[in-house]
Amino acid sequence: MSILSVSDLPLKGKKVIVRIDCNVPFGSAGEISDLTRIKACLPTIFYILRMGGAVILCGHLGSPKGKKNTQYTLEPCAKALAKLLNNPVLFLHDCVGTEVQKAVSAMKPGEIILIENLRFYPAEEHPELDPSFAETLASYGDVYVDDAFGSAHRKHSSTFEVPLRFKGKAAAGFLMLKEIEALGTLVHSPPTPFHVIVGGAKISSKIGPLEALLDKAETLYIGGAMAFTFLFALGYEIGDSPYEPTHLELAKKILGRCKRADIPVFLPVDSVVSNKTEHKIVTYKDGIKKGWEGVDIGPKTLAIWEKELVKANSIFWNGPVGIFENPLFAEGTFRLAKFLSKLSSLRVIGGGDSVAAINKLGLSERFSHISTGGGASLELLEKGSLPGIDALSKK
Repeated sequence: MSILSVSDLPLKGKKVIVRIDCNVPFGSAGEISDLTRIKACLPTIFYILRMGGAVILCGHLGSPKGKKNTQYTLEPCAKALAKLLNNPVLFLHDCVGTEVQKAVSAMKPGEIILIENLRFYPAEEHPELDPSFAETLASYGDVYVDDAFGSAHRKHSSTFEVPLRFKGKAAAGFLMLKEIEALGTLVHSPPTPFHVIVGGAKISSKIGPLEALLDKAETLYIGGAMAFTFLFALGYEIGDSPYEPTHLELAKKILGRCKRADIPVFLPVDSVVSNKTEHKIVTYKDGIKKGWEGVDIGPKTLAIWEKELVKANSIFWNGPVGIFENPLFAEGTFRLAKFLSKLSSLRVIGGGDSVAAINKLGLSERFSHISTGGGASLELLEKGSLPGIDALSKK
């Protein structure tokens, strides 16, 4: 995809609007618990500063539903950025208004501003409500850079409307380019054999990307809570495990398609189950009894998957295979992450909770690419592009 890069822009003496991903998780004490998304944008910011530009950062956090809510302020992100950049970051307590205009107008090369959560205004998520919101944001800079891949699947003011106002001057940041390259490889020419692992809670949220991936995948592995919909559709006893009754026919359709295309599908053959007070391992041949719920894939499943995954030359993984947030039910997800980290194949992690598990283990450097956007990575694999990418200038 031949889109403009930040390195193609004239930056000396320019004010550069940079859309970054501030949608970070917080711990119980109110501190940022994972800086991955903020750290990912640092190379772009450092480059702009080195080239003599001034940086106006913007982003969102959470879902404040178009209202100012201090629970979702970006001030902690400004403090984290200042520390990581070893450079002052001026935080503005609004993203529009006279004070913001004054501060931006007074900026000099080398200075950094972070404006407040864009989603404090309804027009960020619904540009049609007030086109002047995007106009105001665009007025802050001479050029525009998008480095928020995790929001690129949204047609929001800052990710779609603003870059359209910078004809020939709207570029991708280094993170965005890295995401497009890594995921684009899987879209267009994944090294074969190409294996796909999907987990997480619901088949309904991943059906589009899953069906698109089946056009390229040679082997499919299904874990997490979504596996129970498939297992139930096949007639297995799943006890109190969660499943989607309205998607049973869809599960059968996917399995049928895989069979016709000669794509092996590996569902769990055993599971860790819990009745809230104790847990044990059962096989699906014996079934999960009422009062028990599947919470993780079992050791036999892992052994089978590992034996198959070594045959792959490229692997895409999205979604944990168990309730890894609970240490008692984390073995499947953690063991899978450790195993994949040792392979030499192309291994791309599709954002979301899979990334959280890998970061928890400190294994992020051992993967080919870890996407910062769960929904964005899946949509890019499904559709081949995203609104936020389409809005950027072409070379």
